[in-house]
Amino acid sequence: MQQPYSYFQECDLGQQSILHAIRSRPQPQRQRLQSTVMEEEPQDIMNISTSTGRATPSPPEEPSKPLCETLVDLQLLSEERINITEEDRQRTKAHFFVHCAQCNKLCKGKLRVRCSLCKGGAFTVHRDPECWDDVLKPRRITGHCESQEIACFDNETGDPPFTEFYFKCGEHVSGGEKDFAAPLNLIKINIKDVPCLACTEVSETVLVFPCESKHVTCLECFEQYCRSRLSERQFMPHPDIGYTLPCPAGCENSFIEEIHHFKLLSREEYARYQRFATEEYVLQAGGVLCPQPGCGMGLLVEPECKKVTCQNGCGYVFCRNCLQGYHLGDCLPEGTSTNASGSCEYSVDPNRAAEARWDEASKVTIKVMTKPCPKCRTPTERDGGCMHMVCTRAGCGFEWCWICQTEWTRDCMGAHWFG
Repeated sequence: MQQPYSYFQECDLGQQSILHAIRSRPQPQRQRLQSTVMEEEPQDIMNISTSTGRATPSPPEEPSKPLCETLVDLQLLSEERINITEEDRQRTKAHFFVHCAQCNKLCKGKLRVRCSLCKGGAFTVHRDPECWDDVLKPRRITGHCESQEIACFDNETGDPPFTEFYFKCGEHVSGGEKDFAAPLNLIKINIKDVPCLACTEVSETVLVFPCESKHVTCLECFEQYCRSRLSERQFMPHPDIGYTLPCPAGCENSFIEEIHHFKLLSREEYARYQRFATEEYVLQAGGVLCPQPGCGMGLLVEPECKKVTCQNGCGYVFCRNCLQGYHLGDCLPEGTSTNASGSCEYSVDPNRAAEARWDEASKVTIKVMTKPCPKCRTPTERDGGCMHMVCTRAGCGFEWCWICQTEWTRDCMGAHWFG
């Protein structure tokens, strides 16, 4: 018996792709739709000729487009898809772009589908995706799952399951089903040869901001835009999106929603971006950041709490209001010297003060190695011994605890007198 053969053309699936060949089987119908389907069958399958009275078969359905053409269509608006020439379509075989964690760079990606219920890859979609929302948002397109003997259903009434789209890197061997890549939906092939908003050069690959004007920037200028805003700490916190940037032209409703676009920065810069984003979240939530150099731990404390301890961090105890070491009494005005004396005749020429400065590292060293006396705020360094401190400044002599940074008590004696 001759075996049937099938030919696959213009798939454009990319390297390291898996193609599932499934024997078709009848798709189960919901019981309550049986009568409706049977009644509509004559009109669905046959066209009745009024002149001859004979039934003729309906023309076949239009086949689905190859994946490469579907990718092009996703980058264009509906009216632009109609006007694109065949030459442009062939010149710009479209690609999705992703940030691959393994490659640590911008890569061409592969769009893949699977069943949202069983996660099986043998899945047939009922229609092609027509926009990014179809791909990025859940429960947009249904399909038929062939991954198991018993087909998946979305609910008890027999509705078909929804499609789950995901992306893989197209530039390295797949590491399995959990090898995903973050889609960068704003990065596109520059089909229209639009110049960059900043440098005015025409680049092959560009980023299109989600503003009404669809401003375009080349990737180098986008990285420079992110880098400059990061150094100035000018990223903006958005309640729904997070720490992000708008279109540099100042357009409304132009925030970048997919923050993985900022991974185009270096590892160090992206780590800095994440740290700033975390700090901004803490501040927006009413928290404080530990002022100790080299720490910066985010701390969420009660609104009425003045004494803040950097728990799970450096252990520094500071005043929430002035961010200095914890103290008794009111906070000093910023810039007030703690060692000032009214009887001192020592004067300083402000113009010469800048020439007499030691480097900033000395200030950092003092702040890290010392704690202020809670009463007079004189920096005090502990060189071994117990935690019971006595301020040596003339006229002070305040006894305080090195750990609690408050007055020495029997509780301090019992809990951490030494150690």
